[in-house]
Amino acid sequence: MSSLLEYDPSAALKHIAPGRLKGLQSAIEAARDETLNDVELWQSGAAVPPEKDPLDAGFIQWPEELLLDLQENGDNSLIARLEACAARLRDTVDSVVVLGIGGSYMGMRAMFEALNNPYHNELCRNGRAGVPRIYFEGWNVDSDNQKALLNMLDKRAERAEDKAAPGARTAVIVISKSGGTLETAVSFRNFRDMIERRFPDAVKQLIVPVTGDSGKLRDLANEAGFDDIFSIPDGIGGRFSVLTPVGLLPAAVAGINIRELLQGAADMTEHMRSAAYGSNAVLDYTAVSHALEIDSDLRIRILSTWGSRLEAIGLWYDQLLAESLGKHEIGATPLTGVNTRDLHSRGQQHQEGRRDKLITNLLPGKPMSDPISVLKRDDDFDQLNKFAGFELPRILQAAIEGTNKAYADENRPTTDIQLPTINAHVVGQIFQMFMLATVVEGRLVGTNPYGQPGVEAYKKNMNAILAGG
Repeated sequence: MSSLLEYDPSAALKHIAPGRLKGLQSAIEAARDETLNDVELWQSGAAVPPEKDPLDAGFIQWPEELLLDLQENGDNSLIARLEACAARLRDTVDSVVVLGIGGSYMGMRAMFEALNNPYHNELCRNGRAGVPRIYFEGWNVDSDNQKALLNMLDKRAERAEDKAAPGARTAVIVISKSGGTLETAVSFRNFRDMIERRFPDAVKQLIVPVTGDSGKLRDLANEAGFDDIFSIPDGIGGRFSVLTPVGLLPAAVAGINIRELLQGAADMTEHMRSAAYGSNAVLDYTAVSHALEIDSDLRIRILSTWGSRLEAIGLWYDQLLAESLGKHEIGATPLTGVNTRDLHSRGQQHQEGRRDKLITNLLPGKPMSDPISVLKRDDDFDQLNKFAGFELPRILQAAIEGTNKAYADENRPTTDIQLPTINAHVVGQIFQMFMLATVVEGRLVGTNPYGQPGVEAYKKNMNAILAGG
């Protein structure tokens, strides 16, 4: 079992007035209590006050509920059914296309990039340990991109001598609570057509919907009689749904340990409930971010991810924070950076541009594989022999420390989220920490963190424009 991640705001504390964080304690703890009480309100079925409508607090206790369901019901539990479906797909297909947009896509992409080989899709089937290639579509209406993927999968099936062999087959996991989101629905039509043409005898096995208990996609799925259909639970909004079947099914297909994901999230929820203010990652992150936004006008929050695996977690968090708190003409603007790449672009602005940014470093901890080192060469034309034998994580750490010092020298505040390593348990912690912190901050500032009226407006307008010809 991995240890919990740690939040270290020490480098930013000199930018916060003495006593300010202590003064926020009662308000932050009240926001935490309200966040937890929202779960009871939602579960009770009582009328939701207008200012809290919608109330999608179900994600908070969901990981604990799923793990308890596994313990009590074994093979009949939702976790076991997700794992069984994933095992069936791994055994029978070579490619899986995940169709979804926003919260129906970003979380799985974040897990895939963090936990799988970065060149996973380039490996042979044995090199992938039987895990299918994973592709993401339905998150845009880019004709060229979608056509390229459809053509590639279609040709792969056409060339196969045995159309029933796993190497020929593609499956689709289509994710949409209502089935009415246009980008995903259009994509599903196209990929469904390809599967029906190429694998007419296996359509029911090769299409797996993840959807609400009612709506267009549920109706279609029931009519088609697909072998596996998974429900998106009521009371869990899209951007909070990463640890429901929305993310868990494709994660299990990708060979990710979903039990460890859920345990990491459950551990973080318990940490938020019980750890004292001042040593509570969720509450302390919320307090420091809020204080610097309100007192120092730091309205841009940079999540600075180090290494390559964590960028998509930052992009997932961008959506979470922006859609949850960007309302009523307030709310910090999230931006994701990847270092050391962005030290050669955005880093200049972060160090010497406007003083409107709080930089939080997401630090990867121990490498997932044995590290490589700088080689020694006789020619030494690049004069790197002085670093011969240095492992790349050591060089990365020097970059982290050097960058933070450069920011400190310019009085630019930074905080650190230190991961023990990158594995499923830790990724579950990250997801739950950010989701909880976002809701706590919403309750703190009086913004309902659930719902996204601005997003619904664009959907309505787009459909009206298309309907008008």
